[in-house]
Amino acid sequence: MGYTIIAVPDLNDSVSRIVLNGTVYQIRFTYNDTEGRWYFGLNDAQGVPIVQMVKIVPGFPLNLFMGHDNMPSGVFGCMSNLEAVGREDFKNGKAQFIFAPA
Repeated sequence: MGYTIIAVPDLNDSVSRIVLNGTVYQIRFTYNDTEGRWYFGLNDAQGVPIVQMVKIVPGFPLNLFMGHDNMPSGVFGCMSNLEAVGREDFKNGKAQFIFAPA
């Protein structure tokens, strides 16, 4: 199965434009320093929220239980051997955020 690696900016909070399955979205990455965890959210092209503040957990399909009609057809995930992804782990290559189309 093919997948797309989505770059996580080296910022505590960011919003980027991304095209998935031919549709434009905005993806947000937020690092919660108190918890030491990354979260992601997805908006449509106009910034209307689809899902917000989903905890990024390695090795688990992050949108498995989200049945939103406007979600892209596929699975978001984090590939890593770590139990939890820290602030520097996307930057140093210990973790990758991915989207695998259905």
